[in-house]
Amino acid sequence: QVQLVESGGGMVQAGGSLTLSCAASGRTLSGQRMAWFRQAPGKQRAVVATVVWSDGTAYYADSVKGRFTISRDSAKNTMSLQMHNLKPEDTGVYSCAVGQQGTGRSFITSGYYSYWGQGTQVTVSS
Repeated sequence: QVQLVESGGGMVQAGGSLTLSCAASGRTLSGQRMAWFRQAPGKQRAVVATVVWSDGTAYYADSVKGRFTISRDSAKNTMSLQMHNLKPEDTGVYSCAVGQQGTGRSFITSGYYSYWGQGTQVTVSS
């Protein structure tokens, strides 16, 4: 079992910045991939960024490339998402997730991930 707790959400004007954090506890994260998903109002949850825990290899959705940076701190068992130049379309509930590598599923789909946090709201006003 892995417990995930997000923090750092809030309200910001367009062009502003926020940093989200996800604290993980429970089992080891070795061999895992962590991710941030976003669910905008009236839309399905979609991947924002992912990171391989062992080596930090990152993936970004096209919509956030160049604006968001995902990172992990192995010593603290935390993952962060730095978000810059935020846009109104970045509004949504951001959730962190953990999934086991090597399952054959696509890591950009929610089905890849077994553990989820409660989510934190990010609202970007125009």
